[in-house]
Amino acid sequence: MKMIVGKVVVLGNQGVGKTSTCMTYVEKHFNHQTLPTIGAAFYSTKINVADKMVNLHIWDTAGQERFKAMAPMFYRNSQAAIVIFDITSEDSFESMKGWVLELKRNVEESIILVVVGNKIDLAEQREVSRDEALGYSKTIGAHYYEVSAKTDQGIELVFEYVAMELVKANSKNTPKANRSYNSDDINNIMAFSSELEPTDTANEELVNISINHIAHGDSVSPICC
Repeated sequence: MKMIVGKVVVLGNQGVGKTSTCMTYVEKHFNHQTLPTIGAAFYSTKINVADKMVNLHIWDTAGQERFKAMAPMFYRNSQAAIVIFDITSEDSFESMKGWVLELKRNVEESIILVVVGNKIDLAEQREVSRDEALGYSKTIGAHYYEVSAKTDQGIELVFEYVAMELVKANSKNTPKANRSYNSDDINNIMAFSSELEPTDTANEELVNISINHIAHGDSVSPICC
């Protein structure tokens, strides 16, 4: 079976549920006490699409302002981006647009783009309508999904869509599929991360448990593909 490797970056403000979304999908687990990601967390998962095996390398980036300068390191060589906002927070939706602009400034080639409205389990507190989010997504050429990381509603569809689009790109032999990233990217990320102080925030930030992890103070094995 042919293997397709795709790098996926997950963006959005702190607290919108980026880590919960990744963990719910990859590890089938929702943590009610997820702490802010420091730097980024890395997850790897495989999806069967038709006769292809798609290996998603998912980079869950930190949403705090102090980590924004680090974000372009994760954009490099990404085939797909999942930009998440909280449907109960208009501010997170407006901030998400900034993440999209930043992404487009740093990625020269076309990229699979998905906008995700999280926390539909809190629909009674909704501040961003589906129509508003869908309309915005169309203007930037993105596919739109609404999900709940807490109840695992809709999340599988998001990653399946990304995998299917990677397969389509691969079949057309476009550079969007199977772009590689090397250990230099990891070293740059870790060099930046090592300069951060864990006391910059009020709470002690513990690393998130995942298949693999990049965060402040953690060592990382080189990734070849």
